[in-house]
Amino acid sequence: MVLTNICMGKNLFKNFLIIFLLSAAVMAIFSLFNTSSGEPETVGISVVVDKIDQGQAKTVEISGNELTVTLNDGTKLRSVKEAADSMSSLVKDYGVSPEKLKKVEVTVKEDSGFAFWMSALLPFLLPLIVIGFFFWFMMRQVQGANTKAMSFGQSNVREQHAQRRGDRVTFNDVAGVKEAKEELKEIIDFLKTPGKFLALGARIPKGVLLIGSPGTGKTLLAKAVAGEANVPFFHISGSEFVEMFVGVGASRVRDLFRRAKRAAPCIVFVDEIDAVGRQRGAGLGGSHDEREQTLNQILVEMDGFETETNVIVMAATNRPDVLDPALLRPGRFDRRVILDDPDIQDREDILKVHARKKPFAQDVNLREVAERTPGFSGADLANVLNESALLAARRNRKQVTQADCLESIEKVMLGPERKSRIMSEREKKTIAYHEAGHALVAHMLPNTDPVHKISIISRGRAGGYTLKVPSEDRRIHTKTQFLEELAVLLAGQVSEQLVFHDTSTGPSSDLKQATQLAAQIVTQFGMSEKLGSRTYGDREELIFLGKEIHERRDYSEKTAQVIDQEVYRLIDDAHKTARRIIEKNRAYLDEIANRLMKKETLERTEFESIFKKQGATSSHA
Repeated sequence: MVLTNICMGKNLFKNFLIIFLLSAAVMAIFSLFNTSSGEPETVGISVVVDKIDQGQAKTVEISGNELTVTLNDGTKLRSVKEAADSMSSLVKDYGVSPEKLKKVEVTVKEDSGFAFWMSALLPFLLPLIVIGFFFWFMMRQVQGANTKAMSFGQSNVREQHAQRRGDRVTFNDVAGVKEAKEELKEIIDFLKTPGKFLALGARIPKGVLLIGSPGTGKTLLAKAVAGEANVPFFHISGSEFVEMFVGVGASRVRDLFRRAKRAAPCIVFVDEIDAVGRQRGAGLGGSHDEREQTLNQILVEMDGFETETNVIVMAATNRPDVLDPALLRPGRFDRRVILDDPDIQDREDILKVHARKKPFAQDVNLREVAERTPGFSGADLANVLNESALLAARRNRKQVTQADCLESIEKVMLGPERKSRIMSEREKKTIAYHEAGHALVAHMLPNTDPVHKISIISRGRAGGYTLKVPSEDRRIHTKTQFLEELAVLLAGQVSEQLVFHDTSTGPSSDLKQATQLAAQIVTQFGMSEKLGSRTYGDREELIFLGKEIHERRDYSEKTAQVIDQEVYRLIDDAHKTARRIIEKNRAYLDEIANRLMKKETLERTEFESIFKKQGATSSHA
């Protein structure tokens, strides 16, 4: 409301400014109409008669009651006579002989009807016209404000017609998600040939819910379905329904579905539907909460479709657990399509799609890029290639190289390099031994990921980093893998303690990750022999706040003490494992740290050559 008042104030000031300038222009025109440059001198009638009597007058022009006298020297005089007097009687009354008047050229000028009426009416009409225009302009603005106020109930949906779409998105533009595309082909067939399904009495799902992590391509997949079916596509975000005014969201829902039914067959895509589709009854507004009213209207519209209405509602969310159960029942979003994070082959296919319009050098190997990006979503991979193109442009190259692609991965994961950061020799040596500890323990343990790169160049908030990349995609993890990962996380601190007999703040992030992982091993994965195969604690989310801020404890205080002891034991065992490996291979630790201090970065081949040179074998061979 405050924003509306500010906008109306700005419009009112603008209107007054326009009226002021218009009035000034009219007054200027009016002044020009009534005045002219070089106006004759106004004199009495006796002066005019004297000039005629003395023979100084050359011409006399009569225009109504006005006399314009031109003297022999070219001077002009202006005078006004009585309306009833003629020129001859006027001269005769002043005792001038008719012969002298005959020497003067007398002309009578008749005013045109237009000029007469304009001179008579213009002084009255102009003010009335200005005032009337002012009132008309103000009324027009008021009507416009009323129209805008009534348009609150109209949806801000973005409509994309099939016949206007030059660069149509199809399944060829969506790499990976093979199962999701197979699931959606039935929707495309229904939109193309609905009669085939209706003749058999089949009811196509009215709602399709796309579920996946952020960046997995939910919106792109919905556009591809519309592109494959060649039907109109309506796109709106869930947050665009809800306004501060009661009933606006429900009105926009009705408007959206009314427009969609007119354009059927079509697809309505609601992005981030959890903005309005969260469970009812959990908010602060009670039964009159605007978000709940909007959700109720969506439920009614989806369940009220006629059988012949060819409108498919697609929605996307990454939080299906918070959606209202009424949205997921049959007749609404009864088909759920899961979009997983891409595996290594899908990542390579996604990179090929995003690499179509980029000039790559011959040394670019997208398979290697895919291997170094486990856990990346489609949006992350697109960002990697975009960053690589930006790096190539910054270095004034015409093509993107493999080095640009690999460097962009680290930039996306950790942030840009901070080469300008000045480190003392002591700090540089501490970071070098810290990262060398991580790399050494990861190399010696058989169930950890291979080390691909070690660097002591700061990136983002990290002083250095050790990049470990899995050799294959994993869906499940074993207890042994978790325990060895704990040892790798604690190896940086152990290395500092052994070399410098002191600890720094560098391992703080490692300790946090290790503590969280140990707690998950005990409470969530059921991997503690002492506590048995069960979970502990039930995390619940307060819907109206949208955060996991409440955990229901389903165990006693005594059990909580045992959990703390188990977490401590796991971390202590991992600490001892890391210490044992580093003490046994101290020579390798010194060699890795010395090379890092000289070169700042070690790639996998150079890192593994340290062990081959001294006759050691890799646990990952």
